[in-house]
Amino acid sequence: MTSRDPGETAWVLDPILEIPHVRAAVLLTRDGLVSGFSAALAQESAERVAAIISTVQGACRTAAAAFADQEAAQLRQVVVESDHGYILVAPTAHGTCVAAYGDPEVRLDLLGHRVHSQVARLGEKAMAAAPRAGDGGQPV
Repeated sequence: MTSRDPGETAWVLDPILEIPHVRAAVLLTRDGLVSGFSAALAQESAERVAAIISTVQGACRTAAAAFADQEAAQLRQVVVESDHGYILVAPTAHGTCVAAYGDPEVRLDLLGHRVHSQVARLGEKAMAAAPRAGDGGQPV
C-alpha cells in the first residue's frame, strides 16, 4: 500500500503504510487541509478524515489544558481505539500532522514509533528548508 501522492508526501506516509495491518494514512495541516493520503482512501474520504482529525485535536488540546488547569496545552499524540481498530495522530511543531489507521491486529507500539519517526523527519526537513523570501527578497 503506498501513498497516492508519489512526490512530496510519499516519503512521509509510505514507511507507515508498510506496517502490517495499517490500512490508511493522511498527512494534513493543523486546520484540516489534506497534504497527502494513502491509496486506500478516496479524496473525499481523506478530506473528511482530515477535517475530523483537526477537530479532534482541537478538542483534545482544550481538554488537556482544562485538566491541567492551564491556558493551553501542546499535544504529542492522540490515540483512538474502537472496535474497528486504532487511529494514531501525531502533530508536528510546524503546523502539520500525521494520522494513521490500523485494524485491531496492528501493533500499536510499532505504529506509534513509526508515526513519531516520520513526524521527526518532517520537522528536520522543515528546519532544513530555506526561508521564504518576502517583498524585496528578504527572508520573512
